[in-house]
Amino acid sequence: MEGEPGTRAFHRVLLKLSGQALGSETRAIDPATTKSIAGTLRTARALDVDIAIVVGGGNIFRGMAAAAGGMDRATGDYIGMMATVQNALALQDALEDEGVDTRVMSAIEIREVCEPYIRRRAIRHLEKGRVVICAAGTGNPYFSTDSAAALRSLELECEAILMAKRRYDGVYSADPEKDPSAEFIPEITHLQAIERGLKVMDTTALSLCMDNRMPIHVFKMTGDNIVRVLSGERVGTVVSTPAAS
Repeated sequence: MEGEPGTRAFHRVLLKLSGQALGSETRAIDPATTKSIAGTLRTARALDVDIAIVVGGGNIFRGMAAAAGGMDRATGDYIGMMATVQNALALQDALEDEGVDTRVMSAIEIREVCEPYIRRRAIRHLEKGRVVICAAGTGNPYFSTDSAAALRSLELECEAILMAKRRYDGVYSADPEKDPSAEFIPEITHLQAIERGLKVMDTTALSLCMDNRMPIHVFKMTGDNIVRVLSGERVGTVVSTPAAS
């Protein structure tokens, strides 16, 4: 799916950003980092691609880590959802500074600061050219923001999920930092990723994507990689399930 410069390969995508993508070594939410991401997304929007975003909250709070320390798991997950709302608001501010019309929609109602997530309203925002940031995961404990990304991509009729990673430029056969012999994998199926336990998404999210043949593009959140993917250039790893013959 190679495209010409300035052309789009997708009509609508969902971008999954980790919470860490918004931070730095010294700040959970770094204004310079969010400004850089917003600038990239402004360029991406210039391709006339509808963009929905699901952002994690791991830079602020991790529910599973808190549960491991003795906190009630559901309580920890709800706190983590609140963290994603903080990240979403920070990203919205940076995007609007770049002149990109943006709406934050939360799965948990916080009407004073953002809209409640309503599928048909979210689709309408996308049709009007607004970037929609989906916050608070699915609104349920025990489900990760990976699962939220899979769910929202299907609800909002996206053509692909873009997994922007902070550390790696795609999927590897093992953790490159722990195993020097780890090999880069340019293409793999959802089922292979599940069976091999590769760190693409969690199993629940991967299964949902596999069942609905939702392709996932995994790449490093750096430079103009998002724009390159949206233009149809092959960047990072593509996870997909072939159509039944």
